[in-house]
Amino acid sequence: MTVDTVCHWMEEIAPLSLQENYDNAGLQIGDRNTEVTGALLALDVTETVIDEAISKGCNLVIAHHPLLFKGLKQITGNNYVQRCVIAAIQNNIAIYAAHTNMDNIAAGVSRKMAEKLALQHCQILLPRTDQLFKLITYVPLSNSDEVREVLFEAGAGMTGNYDACSFNVEGIGTFRANEGAHPFVGNLHERHHEKETRIEVIVSAFHRAAIEKALLQAHPYEEPAYDWIPLRNRSSQIGLGIVGTLNEPEPESAFLQRLKEIFHLSVIRHTSFCGNLIQKVALCGGSGASLLPTAIGAQADIFISADFKYHEFFDADNRIIIADIGHYESEQFTKELLQEQLQKKMPTFALHLSASLTNPVQYF
Repeated sequence: MTVDTVCHWMEEIAPLSLQENYDNAGLQIGDRNTEVTGALLALDVTETVIDEAISKGCNLVIAHHPLLFKGLKQITGNNYVQRCVIAAIQNNIAIYAAHTNMDNIAAGVSRKMAEKLALQHCQILLPRTDQLFKLITYVPLSNSDEVREVLFEAGAGMTGNYDACSFNVEGIGTFRANEGAHPFVGNLHERHHEKETRIEVIVSAFHRAAIEKALLQAHPYEEPAYDWIPLRNRSSQIGLGIVGTLNEPEPESAFLQRLKEIFHLSVIRHTSFCGNLIQKVALCGGSGASLLPTAIGAQADIFISADFKYHEFFDADNRIIIADIGHYESEQFTKELLQEQLQKKMPTFALHLSASLTNPVQYF
């Protein structure tokens, strides 16, 4: 198994096209053709994590946070990033980051937080509206079932918890094959009428290239007719944060106490209690302050995230409780998430959860 194979699997789980435009996810260090001896799963890449990978015989580190986030103008060992780069290269360790692309998938970082809190009826808090296309193609009636199945197998026609979704209309297509053409039906220089099916399917942006390739391979026409129409529909499977409900409402103090126990917290920075039971919970792993208005709009009783600034706490305005549990603390279970997702792809491969505590924030 090569580094490239693992990269391919990671990008099936969390496509790089889903990362935010400021991010730097993907393979950051290493030769794609290198055989992988083991993979260490971590939240951050630090010198301790590199040492741990060496001690465990792992030549691949898969982390949530990118080691290389800003451009490097020199590699002289002046800071921990440069020292990690030097150590990784000297020890032939590849480094891969799955960051905001892992945040944006339905089974991502925030969903893992929701699982820990046993939230039910979970939905994405802020769905993306730039990730869907409608593919329309016209296929001879006799070939429509075959082409439709190929599109489904490539990932087209998925909507929420449904798949194999399409709309089909029968009609008449016309064309005339000119010199040099090799028509599937009809004769050169003669206008031809053919019974066709117009097939419409919804396609996620990250599946578009594979589905177009599958369509062109399966379509019987020499020059298939097809259209890509960008949609502004919200995607139920792509976006940031999660909102869900508790099986039973809980008093505010009791819920915060349970939150502390589950996430192993020594402290929670929070706004004043609103005097209500906690039933609907919104959350976002990492720096989620920008989603506060969305959480309020979703009528959540509490919003759990990290990295709120002082003045941002005022924005709760007694309409919701803000619970800032810390950046590392909110994303600590991402290692488990990576392990669960990768084991589906390579169940017998050596995956190690990093034991290194990489949280740079300490509490006294």
